[in-house]
Amino acid sequence: MKSYIVKRLLLAIPTLLGITIITFGIIQLAPGNPVERNQQLEQGIQSEQITKEIIEQTKKLYGLDKPIHIQYWIWLKRIATFDFGDSYKDHRPVIDKIKERLPITLTLNIISIFLVYIIAVPIGIMSAIKDRSLLDRITTVLLFGLYSIPSFWLAMMLIYFLGGGEHWDIFPIYGIQSANAESFSFFKKLTDFLWHITLPVICLTYADFASLSRYQKGSLLEVLRENYVRTARAKGLSEKTVILKHVLRNSVIPIITIVSAILPAMIGGSVIIESIFSIPGIGQLGFEAILSRDYPLIMAITTITAFLTLIGILIADIAYVLVDPRITFEGRN
Repeated sequence: MKSYIVKRLLLAIPTLLGITIITFGIIQLAPGNPVERNQQLEQGIQSEQITKEIIEQTKKLYGLDKPIHIQYWIWLKRIATFDFGDSYKDHRPVIDKIKERLPITLTLNIISIFLVYIIAVPIGIMSAIKDRSLLDRITTVLLFGLYSIPSFWLAMMLIYFLGGGEHWDIFPIYGIQSANAESFSFFKKLTDFLWHITLPVICLTYADFASLSRYQKGSLLEVLRENYVRTARAKGLSEKTVILKHVLRNSVIPIITIVSAILPAMIGGSVIIESIFSIPGIGQLGFEAILSRDYPLIMAITTITAFLTLIGILIADIAYVLVDPRITFEGRN
């Protein structure tokens, strides 16, 4: 297992390299000049009033006066030491800005993934066991209805009905903690944090558990048709034993595969949710970086997201063996 993990980590290096090349190229193709834009934001004057000397000095400061391939090579050498450079917007180190925001987004997404699986898997099992029943049909309609709801619309409805709009003022709709949270005890801080993230977590969770439960049902139904399941039933085993011991383990393999895609998808989707609820996470930071053409920050966020995706794929591969010992790393290689 150790050798397999090492090989996968080494394989991640050229994959990350390819992702950074494509991202860097796309950014360079974007219209506009980040130097002129940031000078406008800082000085509050029109572009024609900005002297060429200031622009040239700023380009030289950030290495933007060099050819594109030289800029990329300089950036690549710096990230080898986890130095993503300084932000064009506020001149702070990019790594410091990410350290402030990434834990918040990861916390939200990990909680969401946990809720997705503890909700989706039981619903999928129930729907497969009660296939074509009235309960299954009602559940299917409700889940497809949830899946079709845009996250931003649901967020606005939750704010309107539960966040002090025209109806109940139950949940906070801004940030991740109260203004005076520093004076709270640990338990009260935790409660306050969970209360603040309730609505954002709902918005990040509902669509994934709606789709994942359908995957679980389909996978379970496929396994239920296998010959060894009929043999287990013919032996007189109870339906509960057949489902839990013989069917469930084999049916969760496709569900494990989805783990590698859920985390990066949630990080991408958190851009909208974090902006709506004013959560200082990596999604909101990335959105602000795109608007301000903050190249170092955009590249850093893209690289970290790609790395998390590769780690998710590796975790899924390891989970395959834990779920089904018949799968070996040698066979996958």
